[in-house]
This record gives sequence, C-alpha cells and structure tokens, in this order.
Amino acid sequence: MALPDKLIIFDYSGTLSLAAAAFSRPDSLMQHLQISGLFKLGVDSASLFWEIVNATWLEGSTTRRGYKRVMQERIAELFPEKAIVNQREISRAAGNFVEAYFDHSGIDENWRLILQQLWSDKSVDVVIATDHYAEATEAIIKNLGQWNIPAIPLSADVKRNFAVANSADLGMHKDQQQFWQTVQNVLWQNYSRVLLVDDFGQNEQEGDAYGNPVKVSERRKMTVQLLRTVFASDVESISFAVNDENISGSIADTSAIIDQLFCGGR
Repeated sequence: MALPDKLIIFDYSGTLSLAAAAFSRPDSLMQHLQISGLFKLGVDSASLFWEIVNATWLEGSTTRRGYKRVMQERIAELFPEKAIVNQREISRAAGNFVEAYFDHSGIDENWRLILQQLWSDKSVDVVIATDHYAEATEAIIKNLGQWNIPAIPLSADVKRNFAVANSADLGMHKDQQQFWQTVQNVLWQNYSRVLLVDDFGQNEQEGDAYGNPVKVSERRKMTVQLLRTVFASDVESISFAVNDENISGSIADTSAIIDQLFCGGR
C-alpha cells in the first residue's frame, strides 16, 4: 500500500471551529460568565476576563494543567478573600464556564464534506495543529468522531491519517520549530507537498492578545518558514479569514482550493 505523500495542516479555533471564537464575543461572553457563576464571584467584565486569559495563556496552552485549573488559580489570586471561603464555588464556576466553551467549540458543519473526503483519501495525512488548552485534544477528537472520522492525539502511535497536535500536549506553540519537528518525527513521512490552512489568529475576538494584527502577519510568515525548514517540502498556505455574513462561502471557497490542490490528482 502506497504511503501518504501529501500533508494538510488545519488550525482549529478560528478556522475549523469558528464558534470557538464567537463564544467570546462580548454579549456571549457576559452571558456565559453569568450562567457559569463566574460573574457572581467577581469576573464581571470582559476586560477582566481577558486579563485572566492573557495572564494564564502561556501556562494553559503549553502544559497539561488545563483551562479550568489555570483560570481557577488566577481568580483565586485576584480575589484572595473569596478564595479562602469559596474555593469549591470557584472550581465549580470555572468548570461550568470551560465546559460551556468546549460545548460551543464544535467544527463548523460546512467543513464536513472536505474533511470526510480527506479521511477517505489515503494519499493524504491530516493534522489538526492548535495552540490550545489540554481539554481541547479530547474535544477535537470527539467532534471529528461525530462525523465518523477517527482521529488520535499526535503522541499516540499514528496509524490513522487524522491526528491532533495540541500545544498543551507538545509543551510548545506552533511558532516554535520544535513543535513542527515533533510532528515530523511522529509522522515520519517524506511529503511532496504540505498545505497549511490557518486563520493565524485573525478570526479571534477583540481583547484576545492572540489576534493582534501585527502578530497575525508575523505568525503566518514564521509558521510557513518553519514548515519549509522542517519538512523540506513545497509548502503552501491559505490564510482563512471570514466575516459573519459569508462563513459558509469562505469555507466552500477554501474547500474548493483544497480539493483542487490535493484531491484532484494534481
């Protein structure tokens, strides 16, 4: 059986999962802060929420500690008096919020056809590469499984053509060469072509430092260069930017490019 000779790398939040970014819009965010119980504990503004996220992002996205735990600990630091008597309540509220976040972070339905097509094409390997919290790995695998696309964490013995490479599992972000070197080492294939589909942070919500326009541009250039260095292959990238009025059209256009480049025998 011929080995896969093409690799497609998809970003998750802001690319495959647009709802993950939409969850943090001001109106949605405030609603979930209230429902979860975090608002009652003092996390009562979008600015405070983003302060918590930005302060804990590095640890939360490069360790297995998880979104819930780093959020819970930061809230306890901000409100030490409440933490003494309300530790269980803080834990419960943080858990409620994180559970709601991942419940709202599914893969957009419009990606289903091309992802299923790629899964059935054994000449293509697919990696979902994401800078994310530890809980995301299981959530992504679960979401793909709902479409009968079996996937496994990258750290596992990869015998399927869909794998999830999460920064929380690998201990580093996608802007580091060692991240991609780990991906290459695990896949252990010589690919003739590599395609990266990523929003590079530009679809994140206002307030999230990850979506800074300058950082978005730098991230794209750096990531493509890293892929070329590590995979020693022809690397192309699609910068996946959307607006709310035409999400399905943006996904359809991107899917058509993928189909032409990788599924049409080119």
